[in-house]
Amino acid sequence: MKPSQVVVDVVVAAVFFFVAAPIELLASGQASLVVDGPRTLLAVVIALLFSGAVAIRRYSPALALVAAWAGALLQVGFGRPPSFADVAIFAVLYTTSAYGGRRVYWAGFASAVVGALVITVYLFVGPVFASGGLSWRTLPIALVMLVAAAFALGLSWTVGALVRTAVRARENREAQERAEAEAVVEQERVRIARDMHDVVAHSLAVVIAQADGARYAAAADPAVATAALGTISSTARSALSDVRLLLTQLRHSQGDGPQPTLADLEQLYAQVRAAGVELRVDVDPLPAGEPPAAVQLAVYRILQEALTNALRHGASGAVTVRLAWLPDRVDLEVRNPLPTGAASGASGHGLIGMRERASLIGGLLDTAARDDEFVVIASIPVLHQAQGSVA
Repeated sequence: MKPSQVVVDVVVAAVFFFVAAPIELLASGQASLVVDGPRTLLAVVIALLFSGAVAIRRYSPALALVAAWAGALLQVGFGRPPSFADVAIFAVLYTTSAYGGRRVYWAGFASAVVGALVITVYLFVGPVFASGGLSWRTLPIALVMLVAAAFALGLSWTVGALVRTAVRARENREAQERAEAEAVVEQERVRIARDMHDVVAHSLAVVIAQADGARYAAAADPAVATAALGTISSTARSALSDVRLLLTQLRHSQGDGPQPTLADLEQLYAQVRAAGVELRVDVDPLPAGEPPAAVQLAVYRILQEALTNALRHGASGAVTVRLAWLPDRVDLEVRNPLPTGAASGASGHGLIGMRERASLIGGLLDTAARDDEFVVIASIPVLHQAQGSVA
């Protein structure tokens, strides 16, 4: 409970006591509000019990229900008539269903049913209010009173149950919204991490290959070292630009900025060839129009990672890239020779990233070692959109 709620409940209970206590004194048969021994004590105790139930109803609904029952049984035991203090029972039944645990929730429901029965029996069979007792003549009135009491007590409990349901529905909705927000953030984090891996891994692989080649060739041909340094410089600058873009996305999630397209593939191929790889590219058939941006990005990133793996882990020899732009899909295949005795390389962040790329756009990707070659095969659906066509 919040401190403000505690203060409100205590103040309400105090006001309730100062109203209920005088009424209980008058109900005890005293002509005036004067101290009259046991009857005065009984009136004060009943008022205190009901007021205490009001004070703690939200802090401890179970204890409030016990206090309300104690006050009601004292009234019945000493033959006292219903009075203003009994209003506390409605507040207690409300809180048992609105704030109580599972057992208290159903205890409140049972109290409403049993309480209605006790009130009816007490008023028609009790020693003070019987007026001839229960008979066939008074039975219809007793049934009406039973229904009325059950309705009044049950209504308080039902309102609390409705509030309980509304509160839980709101909490579930807020929890679902938080979960969805966290899922979106996690997806964005994974996407940026995947992009970071693709950019950095590829660029570093090119830089390392160029640096190693320049180191061995510099003694024989200084011009080779100069060309290698130029490639290293341009690759590093490009990687730095991409990393800055990704960091901007981390700071400002709005606006992803420009992404690689098919037009950037030639630059990618040039970087790989500059690193000393014999690269063969076959595109047949060509795309009939401009593919969707998501398809272009997926193809670029998958090729980037596949060529990076060939550069880092493959043996010397030709690397083959095949692209087939069919009407409903694009088929992609990358083959590179494996070193003797090398593992199949079926795991790793890069391969996981390629599979995620394909899966996110509804495609499939498989990797395997076949005949001393490592093969990446992907099939990505091409969802035609109104992006213009080639005349």
